[in-house]
Amino acid sequence: MDLALLRTFVAVHRAGSFTRAAAHLGLSQPAVTSQIRTLERQLGRPLFHRRARGVTPTAVGDELAHKAAPHLDALLRIAETEREAAGALRTLHLAGPPEFLCLRVLPALAPLVGQGQTLRSALVPGTEENLAGLAAGQHDLVVTTGRPRGGPFTTTVLCDEEQVLVAAPYWAALADPAALGASGPAALDGIPVVEVHESLPLVTRYWAAVFDSAPDCAATVVAPDLRAVLECVRAGSGLAVLPRYLCQDALDRGEIVALLEPAVPPLRTWFLVVRAGSLALAHLARAHDRLLRAAVRW
Repeated sequence: MDLALLRTFVAVHRAGSFTRAAAHLGLSQPAVTSQIRTLERQLGRPLFHRRARGVTPTAVGDELAHKAAPHLDALLRIAETEREAAGALRTLHLAGPPEFLCLRVLPALAPLVGQGQTLRSALVPGTEENLAGLAAGQHDLVVTTGRPRGGPFTTTVLCDEEQVLVAAPYWAALADPAALGASGPAALDGIPVVEVHESLPLVTRYWAAVFDSAPDCAATVVAPDLRAVLECVRAGSGLAVLPRYLCQDALDRGEIVALLEPAVPPLRTWFLVVRAGSLALAHLARAHDRLLRAAVRW
């Protein structure tokens, strides 16, 4: 059986789409369709059900993928080893929210750069946009707080980050912590809100976890980078919910104040997401492992 046909078949099986598989393989969509039809003729059985949005495997298709994919991945690992032995390292393409990529991910990968690895990053806040780029082959690895539901991905938990409700000392003086603990978010009425989006994603999650309610406010300042949110809070623009790793230095210096220290602080989980089967690529597997080991200290 032609290995090229099997490789295309596994790519379609993992992508759930001829179009996404074609983008990943660097082929045209008609070429992928033709190869799958050829393989189906050789086997005498259909491998996919064609749907309005992509394809789903038949029982025969699932069985073939289960048997073939591990061997194709092993061949890919061998080819990558030979490629690296010849001094040809692939560029690693990363994507994720700007502050987490800049302050956590890229510094953690610095030792790989010293070993000759080249990196390219896309600073994209939105989970859906990042995952679409990953599925289309624009990115190799995505860091995100939104766990993919289905799709051609392999997802690994990276770390949890603590969320802190903070404000400048001036605003903190207006929100007595005792009153906040007794009366809940009503004690914060009148304090402006700084957020990354009009939908208040961080504030809404914090309110639900700590106050068991939804916020009854709108954003006064919207800045789609948490580093900008921190600077606005430090300058006195209002309150915000920030990850502790980002704001701890400002807390230690007294530039901002934690308005509340709940017994069980809200956490936000980060995930590493790659295309299914792509960890057979040595450069990607190295970066994936490096990030997991670095995250233990986060």
